[in-house]
Amino acid sequence: MTFKSLKIKMTGPAILILVVLFATIAYAGVGGGVEAKEKVDFIPLVKWTLIFLAGIGAVFGMGLAIAAKRFAVRIDPRVEKVVDVLAHAHCGACGYAGCEQYAEAVVNNPDVSPNLCIPAGAKGAEAVALITGKKAEIKEPQFARIMCQGSTGKSRRKFKYEGVIDCRAAVLAGGGDKSCAYGCLGYGTCSRVCPFDAITMSKDGLPVVDITRCTGCRKCEQACPKRVIEVLPASRQVLVTCHSKDKGGDTRKHCDIGCIACGICVKVCPFDAPSVTNNFSRIDIDKCRVCGLCVPKCPTKAISDFIPSRPKAFIMDNCIGCQICAKVCPVDAPSGEQKKLHVINKDICIGCGICTAKCPVQAIDGTFNAQEVFAAAAAKKAKKVEAA
Repeated sequence: MTFKSLKIKMTGPAILILVVLFATIAYAGVGGGVEAKEKVDFIPLVKWTLIFLAGIGAVFGMGLAIAAKRFAVRIDPRVEKVVDVLAHAHCGACGYAGCEQYAEAVVNNPDVSPNLCIPAGAKGAEAVALITGKKAEIKEPQFARIMCQGSTGKSRRKFKYEGVIDCRAAVLAGGGDKSCAYGCLGYGTCSRVCPFDAITMSKDGLPVVDITRCTGCRKCEQACPKRVIEVLPASRQVLVTCHSKDKGGDTRKHCDIGCIACGICVKVCPFDAPSVTNNFSRIDIDKCRVCGLCVPKCPTKAISDFIPSRPKAFIMDNCIGCQICAKVCPVDAPSGEQKKLHVINKDICIGCGICTAKCPVQAIDGTFNAQEVFAAAAAKKAKKVEAA
């Protein structure tokens, strides 16, 4: 049989084996004219084999180095700088798979805003803008809101759940053990997925959000199987914290504090923000002026006011005495003669801000400092958690 008729697929390992085999045969004396030896010294064989392999490795190494240099992808050094100032949460709130992907996009794409990394906050946005040469627009903070008040003592269970302590596991058992199909199950999945430890579970089985830590990354919102968590702008402080779509009577059976879709909030709101559709009550955050008039009127206390204390309105010296404030005030706090400076009775003023919005000359000041309000709200919630 000749080598021409022999069809063997010679791979790299096969060639190496043949080279070592031929070297062994030649060195051992197998072949014409070579004297056979009783003992074979393998040290020179191993030495030359290693030299051969080192040479092959050097050749391939040089080839790989040339290929790497020839086909190298150049990375903008600004990308690494942007990655360093991001939060490294990889939460996806920016719309990209991770921090590296967002860094590449914000550097290479002029249309990508530098303030998309919500966990990094305003300082992170300013740093990204400085690196990329873009303008960092002020973005309103967002916080997670728990849209359920059905705690253990205020809601009913339809069976006793004894499975894995996880909301996503519990919902597989007939939709969860809570009687209300829309209520929070209370097994703490949201608190475990939060990368910033902003959510804790209270003793009555409801999540508590620390707004001083919450960054609005939406991980809890995505993990909740009941969709009772919404990430909303920080300025939206008056909300219907109930997602029930059952009729009023059925809601009463399931929860003591659920919305019964009575429509009272719709009647008392001067800005047409609340609406009831298919037994579902919701406040339009774009229309809401955070006056809080609907909060005390709700018969089941399903509307939550996240402002711990509202500032009292006061009238400044540029008042023209038009009496519009007296006409729109729901508690008759403003008073005064026409075309004369008016006053506001702070004992009955509820700080709704309606007169401030309606004043034609902006002579009434009743605005509040958002940061102070958020800090006060966080302190109030912390005290509740400690008391519980």
